[in-house]
Amino acid sequence: MGFYQEHIVPHLVNLAMRNRELAPYRERVLRAAEGRVLEIGIGAGPNLKFYPPRVKEILALEPSVKLITMAQRAAGKSSAAVVFIEASAEAIPLEGSSVDTVVITWTLCSVADASQALNEMRRVLKPSGQLLFVEHGQAPEESVRKWQDRLTPVWKRIAGGCHLNRPIPALLEGAGFHITHLATGYMKGPKPMTFLYEGSALRD
Repeated sequence: MGFYQEHIVPHLVNLAMRNRELAPYRERVLRAAEGRVLEIGIGAGPNLKFYPPRVKEILALEPSVKLITMAQRAAGKSSAAVVFIEASAEAIPLEGSSVDTVVITWTLCSVADASQALNEMRRVLKPSGQLLFVEHGQAPEESVRKWQDRLTPVWKRIAGGCHLNRPIPALLEGAGFHITHLATGYMKGPKPMTFLYEGSALRD
């Protein structure tokens, strides 16, 4: 068996399986998106197929040129106009109160300054707008949190800056958001990596 068959193929299979596991979360949270949407960290564009028809424009923010190129292929299948913005979440190049919906899915874990990024999201969101999110983060059990704290310094280095232990509700509230819906629980997999927060929030 060659290197490709032994290493690359299993990785692609696992990635495809993981994307299928995440799809129900994406579909649920994006169901409420509307109007002019800002998606933070579009990545390769896995959310694009889940946006409902009432979404008219998607501003796809992503700091990686490589991922933008990948997402542009997915954008061709979107019913909404997709505009790509090469920028970081900590400095969003949009006017204040200019978007109806902000979307973050598995994004806050790898943003260098999560609080600053959330402040920026609040700034560009209209007073009547909403933040929709699915994020992994700090678990409720002390034993799991201890492992998250131990693993995060190493995990950040091997997983693109991903933090396992971020307290998502506290970060949202600290940035001036009021959480209107929140569901939590573990996905399949090791507990330090799989505790999820799913919901919506409004500007205070």
